[in-house]
Amino acid sequence: MCNLYNVTTNQEAIIAITRALVGNVGNLEPSFDVYPDQLAPIVRNTPEGRELARVRWGLPSSSKAQFDAATKRADKLRAKGKPVDFDELLRLEPDGGTTNVRNTASRHWTRWLGVEHRCVVPVNRFAEPDPASKVDGGRTPNAWFARSDDMPLMFFAGIWVPQWTSVRKIKDGVVTTDLFAFLTCEPNSVVAPIHPKAMPVLLTEPDELERWLTEPWESARTLQRPLPENRLILLPRR
Repeated sequence: MCNLYNVTTNQEAIIAITRALVGNVGNLEPSFDVYPDQLAPIVRNTPEGRELARVRWGLPSSSKAQFDAATKRADKLRAKGKPVDFDELLRLEPDGGTTNVRNTASRHWTRWLGVEHRCVVPVNRFAEPDPASKVDGGRTPNAWFARSDDMPLMFFAGIWVPQWTSVRKIKDGVVTTDLFAFLTCEPNSVVAPIHPKAMPVLLTEPDELERWLTEPWESARTLQRPLPENRLILLPRR
């Protein structure tokens, strides 16, 4: 499950290839790593047109996941003899967000699969933890993947949700913000040796971007597939 990626392409190039009509991201850094719950550039469909914007990474988790987490917290409080207002506990249950979407048949996700919630997420390379390279006692290093050694621009196929109210972090309390995440699929033979469960859904051609951003779900869903092996490489370790 991809929880780290890097962007090096400037906003002018992103706007040019996506044909975004509006941009409000300010100055993008020359190169930056993106982690969950951070703001990151996406190109999204909005009523005003296709827009390049900074949006927070991590869609709302399912109501079941939130209910289960609140239940565990309530059980711990009760075990300590403390009173519990479960409805309030559930309302304030922290949700760091779901970064990757796999099961698009889930009722939790189907409400956001229409064109109005589609986005593409610029990326030049993405990482997956590589346990086989871990040295005893050290942290798990990342393996990085890109289209080629010069890491040209590609995009994750994503969905976004406007103005969602939740508790992302306890210290911040209730916040309302736009959110996004991207789809995953079966890994291809390049990614599978590192991460056998999944890889991000990647779009590398202009016609793929247009299909994802404009076509009905019945057609766009065919893009939720592994990128062909000849369009992705494992970058040399640094």
